[in-house]
Amino acid sequence: MGYQKPVPLKNQDNSPYWDAADRHELSLQRCDSCHEYAHPPGPSCAKCGSTELSWINLGSDVKARIYSYVISYRPFLPGFQEDLPLIIAQAELEEVPEVKITCNVLQCKPEDIEIGMPVQMIWEGILEDRALPQWIAVK
Repeated sequence: MGYQKPVPLKNQDNSPYWDAADRHELSLQRCDSCHEYAHPPGPSCAKCGSTELSWINLGSDVKARIYSYVISYRPFLPGFQEDLPLIIAQAELEEVPEVKITCNVLQCKPEDIEIGMPVQMIWEGILEDRALPQWIAVK
């Protein structure tokens, strides 16, 4: 039947992020002026306003720790009804701790999720040429 959930759209601000995800890598936007990371990406730095931005590739071995989370028992968009309960978290990147990424934590029971829990980024192939970053708990 195919992928039933909304597919994230690429635009001029986020296409390097999604292009990297399609290669199973994480790329983050960073300001060339003040060196702050920006996630989600935008047309200019949220801290200093500079439009001089670069993309930093963090590769495919991306680890983080759960910073915060909620457990959803309702589908918030079409296609998510089979995923309930859904763990939606903020993950603090191990390599760049100032960056928090909103993520779905898969293969984890709601009673097992906790602040500080280590997680690993994986990629879910959603279309032939699109991959979606997801997260799983690591021991």
